Amino acid sequence: MSSELLIKNGRVIDPANGIDKKCDVLIVGEQIAEVGRVEKPVQTIIDAAGKLVVPGLIDIHVHFREPGDEEEETIASGSAAAVAAGFTSVVCMPNTNPVIETETDVEYIHRKGRQARKTHVYTMGAITKGLQGVELAEMGFMAEAGAVGFTDDGRGVQDPAVMLRALKYAAMFNVVVAQHCQAENFTGNGVMNSGYYSTILGLPGIDPLAEEMILWRDIQLIKKAEVRYHAQHISTAGSVELIRAAKKDSLPITCEVAPHHLLLTEQCCAEYDTNYKVNPPLRSEKDVEALKQAIAEGLIDALATDHAPHLQSEKELEFLTAPFGIASLECALGLYVKALIEPGVLDWPGLIRMMAEKPAKIIGVDKGTLGRGKQADVTIINPNAEYEIDVNTFRSKSRNCPYHGWKVKGKVETTIVGGEIRFESESR
Repeated sequence: MSSELLIKNGRVIDPANGIDKKCDVLIVGEQIAEVGRVEKPVQTIIDAAGKLVVPGLIDIHVHFREPGDEEEETIASGSAAAVAAGFTSVVCMPNTNPVIETETDVEYIHRKGRQARKTHVYTMGAITKGLQGVELAEMGFMAEAGAVGFTDDGRGVQDPAVMLRALKYAAMFNVVVAQHCQAENFTGNGVMNSGYYSTILGLPGIDPLAEEMILWRDIQLIKKAEVRYHAQHISTAGSVELIRAAKKDSLPITCEVAPHHLLLTEQCCAEYDTNYKVNPPLRSEKDVEALKQAIAEGLIDALATDHAPHLQSEKELEFLTAPFGIASLECALGLYVKALIEPGVLDWPGLIRMMAEKPAKIIGVDKGTLGRGKQADVTIINPNAEYEIDVNTFRSKSRNCPYHGWKVKGKVETTIVGGEIRFESESR
């Protein structure tokens, strides 16, 4: 006999099905059985009065560091962090050590995800072997093994001929190709945004053109290849205009933005705090406003954390040599509320669409909805609960997060994965 779980009295938001109303959600076994008013007796009931009941959140850009750097993060620790943050699915990037570039590598990530028994763990495979941008990796075999896309995240494919071959090859398997848009000949040893602040701080800069040149080039390439293309963590006003023009031409392009590019600017680097060192770098206030306007217009498709954990000893190095990256998975929802809902850029249905429905479509998985018969991945949120971000309570192994001490709203109370409660807040 299948187990039953009833979530009662919550505000159910399911943008994929146009639902935003107070009602109940009945889960039978691993599936959504009914959304509406449910009167039948059920043994396990969650009273969600005053709470939001939404499709499980999906983060399509995380770094769990396994294999190779398990001291920074493992699939188990990252998965625990994910469910605590309301994410029922995550997509790992392939720039591990060794690189995820074969079907065996893909199967390894999926197996470790199943063993962790927290969130659904997917992975992208590398576009090129060793992320070297020269020879295509085993994309076909990886797609058959379940890779949801391909990327050389962390570097980006520099050779346009290699990138075009990758796009055409990926089209055969109907998977998305994601790009870290950055021209390496424009970045050099840059560590922050190029401009006034990099000059006065005496730090080498990364020109916005580095991002925009690769994005412009790839837009020309996807005109020649029938394949879904996804621009990762865009950060500049110029990139927004390129995306706008590409979508106006009905090209199959999507893009994502990370919380730090909505809340922080290059000025944060003034104290040489390496927790603000990220790639692509924090940009200007003008860029931040352009990204928010693009979100309001619906030009940006997904919100992704780019969760990049590092050891404290690494982040304590000087700004020039410390690694790029911010660990923000566990506070992501609160950060997006602060960046987008509180200033009125988005409402809750709009936020959930960008954190569940659209990410699912980008990676081609049948999730991001509470439709009847769909897998029961559900997140319950207290939208009014305020809390202080405390990196010392993170389930992640790493603490390289600049938001310590910030007060944010929007607390995850329960995370249900495949019909099973995988996280419950102590305050519920």
